Amino acid sequence: MRIVYFTHSLVSCWNHGNAHFLRGVLSELIARGHDVRVFAPENSWSLANLLADHGPEALDAYRTAYPELGSVCYPEDADVEAMADGADVVIVHEWNAHALVARLGQLRKRGAAFTLLFHDTHHRAVSAPDEMRAYDLSGYDGVLAFGETLSQVYRGWGWGDRVWTWHEAADTRRFVPLEGERDGLIWIGNWGDGERTAEIEQFLLAPARAANLPLDVHGVRYPAAAMAMLARYGVRYRGWAANAVAPALFAQHLATVHVPRRYYATILPGIPTIRVFEALACGIPLVSAPWDDSEGLFRTGQDFLTAHDGAAMTARLRDLRDDAALRTALAKSGRETILARHTCAHRVDELMAILARIDAHPQQRSAAA
Repeated sequence: MRIVYFTHSLVSCWNHGNAHFLRGVLSELIARGHDVRVFAPENSWSLANLLADHGPEALDAYRTAYPELGSVCYPEDADVEAMADGADVVIVHEWNAHALVARLGQLRKRGAAFTLLFHDTHHRAVSAPDEMRAYDLSGYDGVLAFGETLSQVYRGWGWGDRVWTWHEAADTRRFVPLEGERDGLIWIGNWGDGERTAEIEQFLLAPARAANLPLDVHGVRYPAAAMAMLARYGVRYRGWAANAVAPALFAQHLATVHVPRRYYATILPGIPTIRVFEALACGIPLVSAPWDDSEGLFRTGQDFLTAHDGAAMTARLRDLRDDAALRTALAKSGRETILARHTCAHRVDELMAILARIDAHPQQRSAAA
């Protein structure tokens, strides 16, 4: 099968978490013998910021970890018909220009034979609905949404049974437990546009200090106020880290913490985002701030611990600090669940089932197409 994917960036994971999942899924598709082509816009903001901050050598970790992957950058006026030529399936990520999304839909309306899917991996459907509804998806065969609550939003917009929940997952070829001298806590995440400032302080910074656990923080887009807050709590800020080196970073620490962005803790519950899958795949114990696993993706209390407030988080972190058996049990259980349900291989299986359903029920295709 020839699969064409339009992404924001494949090579850069600077503030672009979907690149993690995309790399794993495309790698799995290639391993199964599919012909995969990836297109990304020239001068994407993720790649531009990465190169500005760290130079071209910042791409080395990705290239070393994924030698089989490649992508082509295209200009704004690119010939999308040529780019999609010969495709059986075209998938378009939501961080693409409205014009590109519309042009691909027009191709499908004019009779292009490929199945055309829109892939939404963000909360903008509820945080910026007008921006998302401005996409012309009238020529699309369906939507892949990375959580059931997001799928429900699209159903409310009239997509009915042409939207499928397609969670992110861990690339278990690369995200594996590694041996290391473990000490303290690690948190890998971006500051988040003010979406979780109070939560980061309440559930990460203050509990780490109270539990007397050194804390390493990796991420980008930390404004001056954020840096000042980290300094007040004695946090070691490490800056951007290539996603491909995350397993080695996890191996140096006792535990990590999940601090969901506010939309994923409130309006869109049940979406864990990629970091939870990756951490559990690497066998590092995890404690989560309040988050409702409404889809039952994990075994709460067995795969990871939860804390309803800052005091509870401090207590959980002290337990992990002092109880090696607890750390071992959590690491084993969390990885078991990933391997059983949440690998990129599982997601490729799900994608193939979705495509088979579309092919078996052509009436479900876009009416315009």
